[in-house]
Amino acid sequence: MGDLLVGTCSWTDRALVGSGWYPPGRRDAEGRLRYYAERFRVVEVDASYYALPSARNSRLWVQRTPDGFVFDVKAFSLLTGHPTRGAVMPPGLPPDGRDPRVRDEVWERFAEGIAPLRDGGRLGAVLFQFPPWVRAGARGEDFVEECVRRARGWPVAVEFRHPSWWEEGRADRTSRMLTRWGVAAVGIDMAQTLPSSIPPVAPVTSSRLSVVRFHGRSTAWGRGSKEDRFRHRYQEDELAGWVPRLRDLAGRADQVHVLFNNCCGDAAVRAAEDMARLLGRTPVDG
Repeated sequence: MGDLLVGTCSWTDRALVGSGWYPPGRRDAEGRLRYYAERFRVVEVDASYYALPSARNSRLWVQRTPDGFVFDVKAFSLLTGHPTRGAVMPPGLPPDGRDPRVRDEVWERFAEGIAPLRDGGRLGAVLFQFPPWVRAGARGEDFVEECVRRARGWPVAVEFRHPSWWEEGRADRTSRMLTRWGVAAVGIDMAQTLPSSIPPVAPVTSSRLSVVRFHGRSTAWGRGSKEDRFRHRYQEDELAGWVPRLRDLAGRADQVHVLFNNCCGDAAVRAAEDMARLLGRTPVDG
């Protein structure tokens, strides 16, 4: 049976910090991470999507977390084809992902930023979350394959934001593609009533890792404020429906990361605590 790690998609989210979940005396940068890592064994680094990660921060994260704790690092926006602000680019580089020299430099900076996590045994996965305009088809496959090739040697997880990849008649091809590349498919829980809804599939495409991200079930997905998009408190029956599926994934992959992205107040950490309980363990037990 593989290791089931339950956690959230941020430990620094402003709404979480303001919710009171962190106790007095544990609300500075070091205290928050140490407190979180006493309760969970995995967390997603969301900030690396908005700005390139720094090696200094990665070294601090290694120092502040125990053995067995891992970080899933979200790929920088320019690498996955998202719009990128010039203000977060390295000096002298324009936010032009079509320029091969710019992409090469950004890939190199990203690799340098996560190197201490890799060297310290704390890198759980690099999450490539592709935007909804990266659709299934030859062009989309070529772009995803380029990212996977550049990330060779890293533990990679791929999340698609366009439903075409997992639609009936296409899902098997997508699974075979990811299996061939040796990367983990990311399963998604979200509202299923929207045109942009991703089917709740969770195929195992890597024997080393499986990832499921719980985005909440808000019908404001894709529009409105962040709070509108992710405002959802999971009920026990919603979580319980995933328990046998997660156990099945753990029977086919060495490690399963169960991550809650309903980052509105303390909703994500509470859902993670509830899911760990339903799986029959405390969060830090894995």
